[in-house]
Amino acid sequence: MKEMAEETLSILLVDDDVELCGLMRDILRPHRVVLEAVHDGASGLTAARNGNYDLAILDVMLPTMDGFEILRQLRRDSELPVIMLTSRTASFDRIAGLELGADDYLPKPFEPGELSARIRAVLRRARKHAGTRGEIIEVFPVRIDTAQRRVWREKTEIELTSIEFEVLTLLMRSAGRVVTRAALIDKLYGREPSGYDTSIEVHICHLRKKLESGTQFIRTIRGSGYQFCVAPGKHVRV
Repeated sequence: MKEMAEETLSILLVDDDVELCGLMRDILRPHRVVLEAVHDGASGLTAARNGNYDLAILDVMLPTMDGFEILRQLRRDSELPVIMLTSRTASFDRIAGLELGADDYLPKPFEPGELSARIRAVLRRARKHAGTRGEIIEVFPVRIDTAQRRVWREKTEIELTSIEFEVLTLLMRSAGRVVTRAALIDKLYGREPSGYDTSIEVHICHLRKKLESGTQFIRTIRGSGYQFCVAPGKHVRV
């Protein structure tokens, strides 16, 4: 994955607001970003699958196919980093995008600096994942293979989104200790917590549904953060 400051990045923007597309192109040009814009969902999905992009930015409301459906179909065969554009007040849109595997979301209206910061954070995380040396992290009965990006509860494999995998990895690396909400947001997104950002809560909720069956693995520490529990007498291997 390329550095924003070193090489030209190719980004796909799928948004039917032509004026906004032009504005975003002007905002990103000084950051050595070539922005290709398409204005309907079906064309956006085709471009995302066939183009050689470093990242895609998808609006939710689009002609022919909405941003959620683009993301749903794209995630069947692609790990292209995706940022969703959502309404600042539409929490459902943010939650739905995260559930489908979006790497981040950006509420409208947004500041130019916030746009470039979100892009940098997502690409930095994708770059880090691509170069990570494989390791096994095990907090019985949950096991992670970071090279293959796979998770098991005992012998049952658990399907996680990319961000859910990262949240679980961060918690399991610190098993038995509290990881603050602010630390999770910083590690995942490279930004300060904000009042409307519920992404961590959404990911924790999904992890609990996927991992827990009568056993609580992830505890909420009120006013602080989260803790991956270690059962008495059970082993931890990192």
